[in-house]
Amino acid sequence: MSAAFLRFCARKILPLIADVEVRGNADDLPKAGGYMLACNHLGRLDSLVAYYVLDNDDLIHPLTDKYKKIWWGRLLGRLFDVTWLTRGEADLSAMKEFISRLKKGAVMVIAPEGTRSKSAQLLKAEAGAIYIASSARVGILPVAITGTQDAEVVARLKSFRRLKITLTADSELYHPPDIKSAKGAERERLLREAIDEVFCRIAALLPESYRGYYKDFPRVKEILEGKR
Repeated sequence: MSAAFLRFCARKILPLIADVEVRGNADDLPKAGGYMLACNHLGRLDSLVAYYVLDNDDLIHPLTDKYKKIWWGRLLGRLFDVTWLTRGEADLSAMKEFISRLKKGAVMVIAPEGTRSKSAQLLKAEAGAIYIASSARVGILPVAITGTQDAEVVARLKSFRRLKITLTADSELYHPPDIKSAKGAERERLLREAIDEVFCRIAALLPESYRGYYKDFPRVKEILEGKR
């Protein structure tokens, strides 16, 4: 299914059930790739919110293969034209596809925490996104989402209350370091520092109660003070 159709559905469905507030750089996202959009992961509506703001025609959306076991997961996989990822291991085939498509100008939507946060607070992010972006030599746009927690969505819809969703984009792309020449512990350090930088930027875009694992990082305070 084309990205244009998915965007059309997102822009028709979301306004029926939610008030969506777009903040920061999200109204002026690049129309051409390639770059990576990295966001926090609250619930199943996160992807729809991303499609709501993106205008790009070549979108990469990874999804763990655990959803292949569920009928609606398989359906969503077809609708969103996802690339399936093998859970719990480095899926080299999928990574090669991501890197190749990013180099050709695609936009990749990814939630580096790897799983939905049941508390709505940020979890420790995994560094795979940095490896992909660095290998493809593309920038990463940190994006913060609020209001899409599954429990909150269900509670509001059951009581016929509109959802209150915000999407806030950072002011600029983050370009990760070149990790090709680094090996072993040095590579792991670069990957860890880079993903923490992305998530400190996301944390700074979120309300304090959402910052979770990253709330006490000095870099978050530094970013917030710089914005003032």
